[in-house]
Amino acid sequence: MSRLAGQTVLISGASSGIGAACAELLAPLEVRLILLARRTAKLQLVADRCVAAGTDLDNLLLVEWDVRQPFGLEHLPVGWRSIDILINNAGLSRGLTKLPAGEVADWEEMIDTNIKGLLYLTRAITPGMIERGRGHVVNLGSMAGRQTYPAGNVYCATKAAVRAISEGLKIDLLGTPVRVTNIDPGLVETEFSAVRFHGDWEKADRVYEGLTPLTGMDVAETILFALTRPAHVNISDILLMPTAQSTATLVDRQTRK
Repeated sequence: MSRLAGQTVLISGASSGIGAACAELLAPLEVRLILLARRTAKLQLVADRCVAAGTDLDNLLLVEWDVRQPFGLEHLPVGWRSIDILINNAGLSRGLTKLPAGEVADWEEMIDTNIKGLLYLTRAITPGMIERGRGHVVNLGSMAGRQTYPAGNVYCATKAAVRAISEGLKIDLLGTPVRVTNIDPGLVETEFSAVRFHGDWEKADRVYEGLTPLTGMDVAETILFALTRPAHVNISDILLMPTAQSTATLVDRQTRK
């Protein structure tokens, strides 16, 4: 049996990218998976891959949810409300525009998803962790939360907020066994850039051109490492980058796949 066997894991933004990779990686480890996302059809595809990887259908719950809406445990079946691990993965970037020319709708979507969505889930789930005397919250931030880059102002601000929330949550949970991990990846090749550029895949592909970026599975494996440390070990903060990246803006594009 795995160290995580029998635990219930909720993953937000589970329909693609890092969230989907986390689901597939955890699927054979005898956990109960709650996969939460807006896109039901894509969520079902991830669920199918989880079943192929070894999870039982009885240990899989799909929840169609937009994290911009306040979340409560009443939105889950009674038998699924004791959540041991929360992976706050849902997040996005919209646009790459200097602030004086920014789109307010883009700002609101990033703030509501990246900050408020994370807060809603954390607020709903952590009281139960405290009461049961166990739990682990993993927040997906970004290198952008550490280093602001040109025209990334609001997205960078939201990820700086995730980092601050992670630090503050660990302080608030002092004296409880509940652990908190903040993961800040650099360039990860997922749907991220296509979402940022409103579906322009050609423009998105250029973000990763000439280098080997991280994959969603690279990040998922790092999360699994943090989750499987002994209970007295808290991996508080991880900065994860491709070898071809040194800072938010310094990237070696001579490296070839």
